Amino acid sequence: MSGSDSTPKDGGELAALQAALRAEHAAVYGYGVVGGRVERARRTEAQAAYDAHRARRDELARTVRDLGGTAEPAAAGYALPFTVPDSAAAVRLAAELEERVAGVYSDLVRASTGARRRSAAEALREAAVRAVRWSGESVAFPGLAERAAAASPTASVTPRT
Repeated sequence: MSGSDSTPKDGGELAALQAALRAEHAAVYGYGVVGGRVERARRTEAQAAYDAHRARRDELARTVRDLGGTAEPAAAGYALPFTVPDSAAAVRLAAELEERVAGVYSDLVRASTGARRRSAAEALREAAVRAVRWSGESVAFPGLAERAAAASPTASVTPRT
């Protein structure tokens, strides 16, 4: 998310960056669960997704700081959307994480410009592709269909307090 784009006047981009950062924190946590439950044949895929979300999280934190904000830290734990007792549930969780991340990145695409918008669009695309790989299903407009179904304006795994 780095680039030479100017700082937004209204803070909307910074808020969208913070929301994406929160979603990435939740995805990193969620993939820790996925990796512990998913069948051996899909562990490499889970590790790759975990690594991708960690890299995006770190990039978002740098961008927030570059814009003069304070990067929100990860919560100590997150409430998962359902229990994950086995590999099938782990696969469903991975797809859910990716769909939720895609939704948050769609907000960031809308709120940003220039290089940050391109980076957010790339992150949205990557999350959508991973969601399809995990679920076997796709949607016409990744990040938007999921948002319409979500009850809250920013969907992410809920931090435990």
